[in-house]
Amino acid sequence: MKNALFYILLSISNFAILQSCSNDDGSTKKTNSKIIEFVKTIGGSKNESAQSITKTQDGGFAILGYTQSNDGDIENKTNESFDYFLLKFDSSDNLQWQKTYGGTDDDRGTDIIQTSDNGFAILGSSKSSDGDVTENNGFEDLWILKLDDSGNITWEKSFGFSGADSGFSLIQTNDGGYLLTGVLDVSASGGKGNSKFSTAKRHAGGDYWVVKLDASGEKEWSKFFGGTFTDTSYDAIQAENNSYVIIGSSDSNDVDISDNKGTYDFWVLKISEDGNLIWEKSFGGSEIDEARGITLSADGNYVIVGDTRSNDLDVSENNGAADLWVLKITPDGSIIWEKSFGGNNFDVGRSINKTLDNGFIISGSSRSANGDVSVNQGQNDAWVLKIDTNGNLEWQKTIGGSNIDFSFDAIELNNQSIIAVGESSSNNIDIPENKGFTDLLILKID
Repeated sequence: MKNALFYILLSISNFAILQSCSNDDGSTKKTNSKIIEFVKTIGGSKNESAQSITKTQDGGFAILGYTQSNDGDIENKTNESFDYFLLKFDSSDNLQWQKTYGGTDDDRGTDIIQTSDNGFAILGSSKSSDGDVTENNGFEDLWILKLDDSGNITWEKSFGFSGADSGFSLIQTNDGGYLLTGVLDVSASGGKGNSKFSTAKRHAGGDYWVVKLDASGEKEWSKFFGGTFTDTSYDAIQAENNSYVIIGSSDSNDVDISDNKGTYDFWVLKISEDGNLIWEKSFGGSEIDEARGITLSADGNYVIVGDTRSNDLDVSENNGAADLWVLKITPDGSIIWEKSFGGNNFDVGRSINKTLDNGFIISGSSRSANGDVSVNQGQNDAWVLKIDTNGNLEWQKTIGGSNIDFSFDAIELNNQSIIAVGESSSNNIDIPENKGFTDLLILKID
């Protein structure tokens, strides 16, 4: 009798284990074997956010975002306007130094790279014309700073016109210069955002804006692309033959956009080294689809991440209100594969970076607690996913509390640890402390 009872209990236990490692349809999937090493919040009594992270040559990493506070963890800041906020960490995850940059108005950092001289370049948007900002051309400008390896300013430049011109993405180019991408208020600029003004009158509102600088920050050329509605560029890479691929979202269906699928699409441009359009493609379905990040794959193709509310045309599956959507395309813009990840609520992707095994780490946020998402702590959670080179989900983690938590960027370090950054307004469950309204969020996954 005891033996019979033992085998009954063993069978129940094995069944429970199999169920915990299976999808709803019974197919086996990988479990979350990754461990959250730490979750940290940094901030003061106002608002802080991390927007971008880059690994550094010394084995550490640097984070760029913005800060409003002048108390708490924030050093050497005298007012409560928003400033760029840069933090440098060593290979043991210790904070080495922090810096703020800006003037007395609203200045917010969005992207950081380590440059070939082991310094940094940082980009965002500025409304100031004082402090560290020597020029403002209108309401808001793209503002880039070149820094040394200790965060000291080597040079800084503003680019814009009388309207709201915003910077989102920054890369160092193969010739040692820089490519900035963002949004140009074409109507306010009067067409001056183009090196040649021949198409200015055909555009309106906000367009993709691409600005090419030399190594000293001097403008070599600029071009804008879009239609008569809203076109927002979020990320860019340099590809083969020194071309550039720029991604974002568009709800236009005219001028430079030839095949709008419906409302907002993933809109992808490929331009030559001197800024001439090679091709443009729209990807998505009949609902809202927005691309946020792009990276080169090991085989020379492009992998793009964002989110979709569609379940038709290019989008083969939708798990709920919005899914994180990943798209792999060839250098001529043909789809190789596409994958949707999420549950029955709103799940979005915000960045994608290649990993050492030629897979990809993706950051975003989730409101789901089913499907591909294991748990939700309340409202939006920071969400980090790892997919393999073919787009198959290897693992995913949600981190959050009962309030709103986002992850905007994530990278793999050389020791294969994952560092993700974003912002949090929670102070419970996974989030150890909240110091103000929103805090800068850092988490490590091993």
